[in-house]
Amino acid sequence: MSVFERVYKGVTITIVQGDITKLEADAIVNAANSRLIMGGGVAGAILRAGGKEIQEEASRKAPVPIGRAVATTAGKLQAKHVVHAPTMELPAMPTNKQKVRLATKGALECAKQLGIRSIAFPGMGTGVGGLSVKEAAEVIIAEIKNHIESGTPLKKIVLVGFDSFLVEAFKDEVEQIL
Repeated sequence: MSVFERVYKGVTITIVQGDITKLEADAIVNAANSRLIMGGGVAGAILRAGGKEIQEEASRKAPVPIGRAVATTAGKLQAKHVVHAPTMELPAMPTNKQKVRLATKGALECAKQLGIRSIAFPGMGTGVGGLSVKEAAEVIIAEIKNHIESGTPLKKIVLVGFDSFLVEAFKDEVEQIL
């Protein structure tokens, strides 16, 4: 269920509240660590819902530096791919706005290389990373804007807030930036 929707230069930006693992999209983004160890938060939810084959494939592609991203199978999820975009070097480390910006850019570049048409982002860095929802939303939306303006095959970007605070932060930033 869409909470908010805006079309920006031909790309539909949709904000929803809910569970990213239940979305139908070409890809969902995992706010990962560089070792691609899927323990808690969004990564743990993706692993539980999608199956161990996601972790097995991710482990073969690790390590991944912040600013790059890799895609794996989505296992039992409705998505086709999981795009693993590190926001921290090691599991459960604090992150910052620059790392989240680089992770978002890496995820969008990975999606572009794969020709993905729809992708869903969680609140990157807002869990164990310790970033406020406002800070995370600000850098995620700014990087999405940069990506769209540079040309993209994406037609739909879904921003998923697990709670109403993140949904409102995404909505506020979309209204200000796009």
